Amino acid sequence: MSVLFKMIKGNIVSHGAEAVLIYSDGKLTKKRIPKGYRHPALDIKIRKLRTRSEARILDRASKIISVPRVFKVDEKRAEIDMQFIDGKKLSDWLDNFAINEAERICFIAGEEIAKLHNKDIIHGDLTTSNMIWKDGKVYLIDFGLSYHSSRIEDKAVDLHLLKQALESRHFKRWQKFFGAVIIGYDSKSNDSGKVFTQLKKVESRGRYRKKH
Repeated sequence: MSVLFKMIKGNIVSHGAEAVLIYSDGKLTKKRIPKGYRHPALDIKIRKLRTRSEARILDRASKIISVPRVFKVDEKRAEIDMQFIDGKKLSDWLDNFAINEAERICFIAGEEIAKLHNKDIIHGDLTTSNMIWKDGKVYLIDFGLSYHSSRIEDKAVDLHLLKQALESRHFKRWQKFFGAVIIGYDSKSNDSGKVFTQLKKVESRGRYRKKH
């Protein structure tokens, strides 16, 4: 067991390449993992800046859509304490809903994404693994790759990545799911026409196609 995990108290919810999520006392702590291949001073700086950026975007997004509330930010330790959303992760549950209910959930997800894009926030990792269904709301989580941008291209790529994720994870009904996302997005977006036009260009380039 690594030194990092010996230091962690609580239940590890997930462990990714960039961070570990720990559940304890009703809250979730996201801790960015030190990278041994980076110079120590540079590693500290990068983790500090990414922690600050994610916390700020989460705080701003919380005023727009349903996201976990931030309780505490410790830039020195590269940690964010946030609300634990005890709901259904859509990557595991979306296919279990009746089709009408699943499409309604995807419609709401599309609305939430549009609201973010209206404020020039790009999520950067839109997958159903980063969406939780609770009390009639779709919560977007994991803003570790998020950034600010007014570029139509970036908003189109955000949607394209979600489309690929749906096709890969929910391949039996992904077309209906993504269709519902698009309708929801269109209902709230200030620039849906431009975004959809750019989305077609992104898809035609094949630039962002995942390798399987």
